[in-house]
Amino acid sequence: MQNKFLYFPEPQWPTAQALEYEKMKLWQSTDKDYQGLISSHDAVAPNGTIVLFHGNGGTALDRGFYFAPFEELGFRVILAEYPKYGGRPGKVGEKPFVFAGSQTLRLAFEQFGEPLYLVGESLGCGVAATVAKQTSVPIAGIILITPWDTLASVAKSLFPFLPVKLVLTDKYDSIENLQSFKNKISVVGAERDEILPIKHAVNLYNALPEGKKRMWIIKGAGHNDWPMHADPSLFKEITDFVKIDKN
Repeated sequence: MQNKFLYFPEPQWPTAQALEYEKMKLWQSTDKDYQGLISSHDAVAPNGTIVLFHGNGGTALDRGFYFAPFEELGFRVILAEYPKYGGRPGKVGEKPFVFAGSQTLRLAFEQFGEPLYLVGESLGCGVAATVAKQTSVPIAGIILITPWDTLASVAKSLFPFLPVKLVLTDKYDSIENLQSFKNKISVVGAERDEILPIKHAVNLYNALPEGKKRMWIIKGAGHNDWPMHADPSLFKEITDFVKIDKN
């Protein structure tokens, strides 16, 4: 039951035509698998590499809109893909997603070095938070866009009549998973989020350790249309906050 409301995998492998149209290429690929998508042109990345985990609908191929704003700010972007999404083998779930995400992060570190940043979107925030807790790879900062506090809290809001602790097999407890993170975290909420009400983002932000956090709320934005309400200044602010000072 959990998987039916939480995961919506798209099984199609990105076609050559789609990749060319989106100006993307497979990253760390073999004949049967790949880790994610990256820009087909070699963007200059003086500020480091972003590993981005998308939400539970669509695939990495649908997130090309992240390239321009982050690349213009000097970041390389890897759109991580989940098992069972985008034609990748495997199973859905917190454990396989976090295992794959940790592997993606490690490969990014081996290829590009530091600094590395995590960006999460919706469900991807939960993946990013768990990866951050479990990995030994150094993470310079985290950006969470339309996040939740815990999956149990969201499930209780959506299905108050169900014993959610018995229904859920995944936790995605971002509050717990980020307690030990030492670097800065940017939290971005959508004011009119109809899927994950803004209270969940606020709850997460309030529970984060003091001193290294900041929150932005995109006025008038919903869960899926927030990019239409976000101008380049927002991307600059959220990255400037987490970006390490190389001087």
